[in-house]
Amino acid sequence: MGHNELRKDYILDRWVVIATERGRRPSDFVGGERVKNRKGACPFCPGNEHMTPPAVLIYKESGGTIEKLKDNDFRHKNWLIRCFPNLFPAFSPPDESGSIYHFSNFSEMMSAIGHHEVLVESPLHDDHPSDMEIQQLAYVIEAYMDRLRELSSKQYVKYVSIFRNHGAEAGASLSHAHSQIIATPLIPKIIKEELEASRKFWNETGKCVFCEIIRKESESPRFITENSDFLAFAPWASINPMEFWLFPKRHEASILEMTRNEIVSFASILKTCLKALKNLLNDPPYNFGFHMFTDPETGMHYHWHLEVYPKLATWAGFEKSTGFYINTVSPEIAADSLRRTI
Repeated sequence: MGHNELRKDYILDRWVVIATERGRRPSDFVGGERVKNRKGACPFCPGNEHMTPPAVLIYKESGGTIEKLKDNDFRHKNWLIRCFPNLFPAFSPPDESGSIYHFSNFSEMMSAIGHHEVLVESPLHDDHPSDMEIQQLAYVIEAYMDRLRELSSKQYVKYVSIFRNHGAEAGASLSHAHSQIIATPLIPKIIKEELEASRKFWNETGKCVFCEIIRKESESPRFITENSDFLAFAPWASINPMEFWLFPKRHEASILEMTRNEIVSFASILKTCLKALKNLLNDPPYNFGFHMFTDPETGMHYHWHLEVYPKLATWAGFEKSTGFYINTVSPEIAADSLRRTI
């Protein structure tokens, strides 16, 4: 009997067990139909705008062009995209009371200052990215950029996280197609580690480590698909079964650097990959999240990307107590299965 493989992340000090000896096939994860909310009770559906806070951004078609609006004393109707503050925010804007900071030998605390928003991706309840029209998905991505630009300009915001939970098992409390945006007063640990590692590689080689990863994975068995502007692959030391990443081929530190053509190109490859995941595993739950940074000083060595994490495994005592993860589907098998499904 052979051994499983311990693989190290490209740049992070993170090791993963790729369980080749007890490996599973993607077909082992095919589940039943997801339970969906009744549309009439959905606060995100058109006609229920009064059930949410006033929108901070609305995309509305007018005379063949897109108007970008906000709610005031009334709620706009006939929208394509709608973004508003979360009713139950994890982070909230500063107020008159100011922020609190406390530090002692064994405890440190600060106020959770920031923003927490919901971005409704379509007026259609079940219009998820895997089935959405490319133009509508391009609007979603452009709205991400608009909110990132606005929130990252605030002095008290150090990082803006844009992410999506698909399915109740992945944390989506409502099934209407939506993403979330959280602006925080701290840089998350994993982003900070990526920034430090990519800066170190740049100082030593004069190259972007992510550009080197793209070059390597474009010719590896973990390659999934590509178009003129983007590459999709399963990462070498993936934590999650069927995990895949999307990278721009052009060196860009954040999504704010995308051209209009790249926005459409990104929408196209994202839909292609999520459609393949849906068809392969019967619409499984998943999360996705952007890794990016808007500080101009990081522009030379950092490279934004989107990571997609299908929710197919349960992390138990070993993973939680050690920080080692066990992935029962090798990235090579994951990539091959997705390639064949596209």
